[in-house]
Amino acid sequence: MNLEEYKGVFVFAQQVDNELSGIAFELLGEAKRLAAPLNTQVTAVLIGSDVKILVDQLAEYGADRVIVVDDPELKEYRTEPYAHALASVINEYKPEIMLVGATAIGRDLGPTVSARVATGLTADCTQLEIGDFPLVAIPGKEQKHNQLLMTRPAFGGNTIATIACPDNRPQMATVRPGVMQKIDPVKGAKAEVVEYNPGFKPNNKYVNIKEVVKAVSDAVDIMDAKILVSGGRGVGSAENFKLLDDLAAVLGGTVSCSRAVVDAGWKPKDLQVGQTGKTVRPNVYFAIGISGAIQHVAGMEESDVIIAINKDEDAPIFDVADYGIVGDLNKIVPALTEKLKAEIAAK
Repeated sequence: MNLEEYKGVFVFAQQVDNELSGIAFELLGEAKRLAAPLNTQVTAVLIGSDVKILVDQLAEYGADRVIVVDDPELKEYRTEPYAHALASVINEYKPEIMLVGATAIGRDLGPTVSARVATGLTADCTQLEIGDFPLVAIPGKEQKHNQLLMTRPAFGGNTIATIACPDNRPQMATVRPGVMQKIDPVKGAKAEVVEYNPGFKPNNKYVNIKEVVKAVSDAVDIMDAKILVSGGRGVGSAENFKLLDDLAAVLGGTVSCSRAVVDAGWKPKDLQVGQTGKTVRPNVYFAIGISGAIQHVAGMEESDVIIAINKDEDAPIFDVADYGIVGDLNKIVPALTEKLKAEIAAK
């Protein structure tokens, strides 16, 4: 493999029903940042049927070039045709870096494609950097420069690993939604458009979709919430979350939780914040009865303001909190709720 042939930062621009997913914009922002020290361009790979209408949107969010693979076989996501499409793009255009969102689609597509193009894949990354590998020079071992350093939780989230792929290309990673920052769109920006179709011949790996059933949910996605009232094991019981529900209602916020709460069956997985849950960036994050284990903190430390309430003054959550209250949440939270109600009524 001639590594010098591989250039550019590529992003799989996920779309569903001809609407771009939020992760596509997040990855474009990160790709733009990674491309700067490499002095290279950002390419979005858009796969689907009748998806050319999305090209301008990708350009506004940072794509210098958009490779469009448009075919009726790609109308709905299916592993085989999508893997064939993306692997063919990689083999034809030779990206140095290939980023895929760690969504339900990306977690299926990424590993399949990496195997086909004979490269490694670092899954569920929370940080990406361009740097040297090994990180610290080792006597007698070549230190390679301008490598993609991919950071992710390891061993059940108990440690953080930084991984590189120095000998194969592309360097591939799936990236957790909500972790990377999308850039402000540049209205009217245009990208070079390349139409590419490797041809699709259905085989015994193709599945037939009989029916698509779309569930309708009234629940607010915690990743979109501006105010989160999050509870941990210290809340004590599922019934006691009523205190957090009341506080969230006064603030116009949303309730979320730690992994311990989900494991106890008090709240559903969709509300979990942390390395094995969702990464959130609200304006205000209340951490109530949450100790502050690294697995949880990794999912909320980018919040604008963090307010912690815990009876243990040595709880690690206070190390990341902007404001901390030591005491019994059963007394503090109702008092806070009533005070806020009074303030709002006075206005």
